[in-house]
Amino acid sequence: MEPLMKTQSTLASFFPAPLLRILVAAVPIAIVCYFLSGLHDRPALAGTMSAEAVAARLQPVARLALAEPAAAPATGAAAALKTGQAVYAETCGACHGEGIAGAPKFGDKKAWAPRIALGFDTLVKHAIEGFTGKEATMPPKGGGNFEDIEVARAVAYMANKAGASFAEPAGAAKK
Repeated sequence: MEPLMKTQSTLASFFPAPLLRILVAAVPIAIVCYFLSGLHDRPALAGTMSAEAVAARLQPVARLALAEPAAAPATGAAAALKTGQAVYAETCGACHGEGIAGAPKFGDKKAWAPRIALGFDTLVKHAIEGFTGKEATMPPKGGGNFEDIEVARAVAYMANKAGASFAEPAGAAKK
């Protein structure tokens, strides 16, 4: 008597031939990759995952030194303040030298005329606090770290080179 269903006990009955070929090739490759990658040797990695080891690896990237800020000189503070030309050379020239971000170019009377018409106090306020207009953007203090009087001196220097007659502020910095 013949069984109603023939049973085959080969892998071919469970997997189509192309899939079987892929599995036969992929399994040995996966085993070789496993041993070559070192994943089987976990005890060697145990020391590299400690908090100290991770901190040591991050240190060159995320080093942070906390220190007290340097004290300002007790005497002669006014002498340490920069001139408008020095502030321009250090920071302002990066944008005003080429007219970047809508900044009026240094010495360009036509570009500076509407700004000069606003007055010295308004120009200084925009330079210190920052300003965003329709055509130009000015970061606070030009992105630099200056005393307000130094920024005012730089404004006077640049505006005067474009035809203004602002007096460069003199005196000590405001605390």
